[in-house]
Amino acid sequence: MKVLLINGSPNEAGCTFTALSEVAKQLHKHSIETEIYQIGKKSVAGCIACGKCKKGAPCIFDDGVNALAARLEEFDALIIGAPVYYAGPSGQSTAFLDRLFYSASSKLKGKPGSAVVSCRRGGASAAYDRLNKYFGISSMPIVTSQYWNQVHGNTPEEVLKDEEGMQTMRTLGENMAWLLKCIAAGKAAGVPAPEKEAPLRTNFIR
Repeated sequence: MKVLLINGSPNEAGCTFTALSEVAKQLHKHSIETEIYQIGKKSVAGCIACGKCKKGAPCIFDDGVNALAARLEEFDALIIGAPVYYAGPSGQSTAFLDRLFYSASSKLKGKPGSAVVSCRRGGASAAYDRLNKYFGISSMPIVTSQYWNQVHGNTPEEVLKDEEGMQTMRTLGENMAWLLKCIAAGKAAGVPAPEKEAPLRTNFIR
């Protein structure tokens, strides 16, 4: 089993990375592989609704989304981490995720997902809610912890002193490992995946 952790912070070894690393350590204790993908400091384009990815073409922007989308089948679960900017996830993280999920969410259906946010003081719950919506619209079971998945601090050193936050990350790792093992056991026992109806798309005027 392997879990993909996306670091949506421009600081590759900052507070968000510190939180994700704590989750990864706990997963390793259960012999679950992890990979932390760094969005990094390069520009990330927002979706321009051209629709080309829905016609089978890759996204027209070549900034890492296509390369990661091509690898999603390697992973059994996804954890998204982002810093809090004005009570929401960082802009580069949401731009990246908008396009990744729009073009490749079919590769994530049924896989557990979880969000982690890092902030100095406030805005964590709003940012956490925003990230969880990617999973909720993609038929992905959402993995929780003992509290909302958040850490607090201005530096990695301060985050490490957030004892409750670090424990929350470890509990998240435990819960993710447990669910992945349950899914594997269900498959081995012949439990089928949920049946899907053909999607219905309506709006509020028809």
